[in-house]
Amino acid sequence: MTKVDIYDTLLRDGTQAEDVNFTVKDKVRLAEAFCDFGIRFIEGGWPGSNPRDIEFFKAIKKSSAPIDSIAAFGSTRRAKRSCETDENLQALLEAEVPNLTIFGKTWDLHVREALKLSPEENLELIHSSVSYLKSKVDRVFYDAEHFFDGYKANREYAIKTLFAAKEAGADCLVLCDTNGGTLPDSLVEIIEDVKKHVGTYPLGIHCHNDSDCAVANSTLAVKHGITQVQGTMNGYGERCGNANLASVIPNLQLKYGFECVPAANLKKLRVLSRLVNELGNLKHNIHQPYVGRSAFAHKGGVHVSAIMKNSRTYEHIEPELVGNTQRVLVSDLSGKSNLIYKAKDFGLDIDSNDPAITGVVEKLKELENKGFQYEGAEASFELLMRKAMGRFEPFFDSLNFRVIDEMRDKSDSTVAEATVMIEVQGETEHTAATGNGPVNALDNAIRKALSRFYPNLNGMTLADYKVRILTTGTGTQALTRVLIESKDDNDTWGTVGVAHNIIEASYQALIDSIEYKLLKDRENAQNT
Repeated sequence: MTKVDIYDTLLRDGTQAEDVNFTVKDKVRLAEAFCDFGIRFIEGGWPGSNPRDIEFFKAIKKSSAPIDSIAAFGSTRRAKRSCETDENLQALLEAEVPNLTIFGKTWDLHVREALKLSPEENLELIHSSVSYLKSKVDRVFYDAEHFFDGYKANREYAIKTLFAAKEAGADCLVLCDTNGGTLPDSLVEIIEDVKKHVGTYPLGIHCHNDSDCAVANSTLAVKHGITQVQGTMNGYGERCGNANLASVIPNLQLKYGFECVPAANLKKLRVLSRLVNELGNLKHNIHQPYVGRSAFAHKGGVHVSAIMKNSRTYEHIEPELVGNTQRVLVSDLSGKSNLIYKAKDFGLDIDSNDPAITGVVEKLKELENKGFQYEGAEASFELLMRKAMGRFEPFFDSLNFRVIDEMRDKSDSTVAEATVMIEVQGETEHTAATGNGPVNALDNAIRKALSRFYPNLNGMTLADYKVRILTTGTGTQALTRVLIESKDDNDTWGTVGVAHNIIEASYQALIDSIEYKLLKDRENAQNT
């Protein structure tokens, strides 16, 4: 099986999309998830452009992501600078990662109008920059910006720019459809012509989606000899986006037989796609191919009748191959197999005929209808399963809470105070605490009430907090989902809460987070 290197640039190119933003912690967590999924290269950012990307390259070295998969992005040197004095090239090296990707001008229009250089001077920029970086790191990928438009305008010069990078030692020449306007037939013709000039030299593809052809172009490019595909998970990117790797990967692997990620990992695709949206606080596209909730949903009577006899009649692949499920709308018949799979993940041994599974399915349907989603909140889902199956022993009973957020003077910041009443081991704890906001105050009060009984909670911290409005158009009465990420010295976990009241939703997620921490600590103690 021929391997294809998948190169995800979500953490850099994807964040140029409108409404897409990730914290440094988000980017590290996504890089870890991409590596776990099997994506070969993850572009972390442009260290010469902003402080956040500089922080990412510091943080990623302390993560579980293998550094051999991390790439930094930048441009060729400036015309009036040497490689040794160019800030951009030096920032790339200071990122201290083994893979560097730099872009250069391929379209003579840009050389004349943007850089104000002669064609020969631009070729020297490309050659010297690639050569210099290649002497310092393991791999240098050259992104030929606007290659297809440049080829159409001046074929001879566009190819010369590739040779400048090739002769300097670039490990891969990446052909970029930066404006996203190239159609598949034209793209294939140009790739075939490039191959006549560069021979078997490694080529990559980087497509934007302005003509809605990025996935098709990327897939066809591999069929015609491309060995590296750049894109973004879920297709996020500037303007209309980049090639959507959530479609490109299964297209190549399931339709054409290329190896993009380990075969066993492909079933994680839907979870990975949804994790990107959850961390980016973005709405899931239910109609997204392969991974969307509606990708294998059936409603029409004729369709339902057919798929009940043979799912191939209206499904182009088995949905389980990419971690999705078949759904029959109105009478949803799916769910058991997925829940059994998750139960095993959680260490819960359960038989498919156990009536408890039916109870979990029904509870899950009820909660999903209320707006709960468990991608990025698997700790809440595990607690849900254990409680529905009668396999959870409570650590405490939450009785009530109150939160006051007060501005005492116009010149002062607001002061938040929370009071909670919790019953633990037959004793009632009534405790108050302050915080830098209502959620922080509530978190402090809950822990204060429990710390006498469970001092291990002192080693747990709230790492992230996200809010999603679920019912638009209802103003301040909107239904709200809160996603909380917590961590201790050994693990990181996510929990979720949903309510019209944001404090109530936060309280649900906080309680789940604490219960999960106590559950895992108890299990670890029993296993040692």
